[in-house]
Amino acid sequence: MTEEGVTRHHEDGSVDALAWEDVVEVRVVGGRDSDILYILLDRGGQRCVVPESAIDATFLTRLCYLPDFDADRLGAAVDAAGDGYVVVWRSPDPPASLPDFEYD
Repeated sequence: MTEEGVTRHHEDGSVDALAWEDVVEVRVVGGRDSDILYILLDRGGQRCVVPESAIDATFLTRLCYLPDFDADRLGAAVDAAGDGYVVVWRSPDPPASLPDFEYD
């Protein structure tokens, strides 16, 4: 994680990367018997999945810089994480059509 964005290197050599300015949604999934996953999505549906074991205070602080980000909502989602995902933040200005995203 840098000030410019988030990058995750997988064991198979593949890389997921998103610039912070491109993030339009943050989801939380997992818990109890597995690692919590933070899923960041861009407008095109590309995502960067970050396991809780790979994050630090800098990552969480950077999330709080997203417009209207609610840290309390994130904390509640992490505490209640289960099989499904919880959308903890969505850009206040989403594009008109995101067919692969499920909005509440």
